[in-house]
Amino acid sequence: MNGRTTTEKDPRTNAPGPAGEPVKPVEVFGPVRLRRSPALVAGCVLVGLIVATALVSLFWVPYAPEDTTGGRLMPPGPSHLLGTDKLGRDLLTQLMTGARIALEAGLGAIAIGTVLGVCAGLAAGFATRWLDDTLSTLLDVLIAFPTLLLAMLMVAARSASLSSAVLAIGLAMTAVVARLTRILVKRVLAQDYITAARTSGTSWPRVVTGHVLPNIWPTLVVNLAQQFGLAVMAEASLSFLGLGAPPPNASWGRMLHEAQATVFTAPTGVIAPGVLLVMLVVGVNLIADGLRDTLDPTRRRTR
Repeated sequence: MNGRTTTEKDPRTNAPGPAGEPVKPVEVFGPVRLRRSPALVAGCVLVGLIVATALVSLFWVPYAPEDTTGGRLMPPGPSHLLGTDKLGRDLLTQLMTGARIALEAGLGAIAIGTVLGVCAGLAAGFATRWLDDTLSTLLDVLIAFPTLLLAMLMVAARSASLSSAVLAIGLAMTAVVARLTRILVKRVLAQDYITAARTSGTSWPRVVTGHVLPNIWPTLVVNLAQQFGLAVMAEASLSFLGLGAPPPNASWGRMLHEAQATVFTAPTGVIAPGVLLVMLVVGVNLIADGLRDTLDPTRRRTR
């Protein structure tokens, strides 16, 4: 309109126009596009029910977990909505406290695996070639070792408790998180904007916090959601073998172990914890699928 010619800036090179106007920085990654995912909604509903049950158990349960005055193998009724087990304990109380133990085991193992795994993965991603090869080989060996067997060895070396099970599962999960973090870090460090940041004088700590971590967290979150379900299953397996939370703590795995002898005479003792365990694991996996759809970088858009 004013007769002055302008040329459009190339967003790939971010070169200034002929008039010397300042150039706005290019937004490499735009905001995450939130989409309504049926899998995410269904997963949140299933997991939300378990979380609500666990929260209620912190303040109220129908009976004390060690109360055995209900009668052995009582069927569901007004006094015991889901019946009792072979020791006379209320099954609903056992299930509610078991929900809390399952969430504690999953969240605790995820916290340990995330902190140690991300730190080890970052170290491997920034390490020299020979150190990277050494760490990669060590991670491959740990991943090849069965997770449940490693957890059993660690719990057997310590006392059988919930903290021992959480520590063992978290350490076994560290190798998987570290290997994924290493791969993602290597991929990000190979991008041109990392070279540009280093050329402009950005320090490595700022590169990590400003570029590496923001670009690897979507994939890490999806993987950690899947690992949460595996941690819950691992804790239930350890409790089933007698290596988890000891009585009077009511783990779903221990409930399945104690009820296997009465599966035909009192099937509620097997069906109820099994259904809740499947509900939690399926819900977490649905959340992981929904997060994958929501946080997929290929489905992002820039403003």
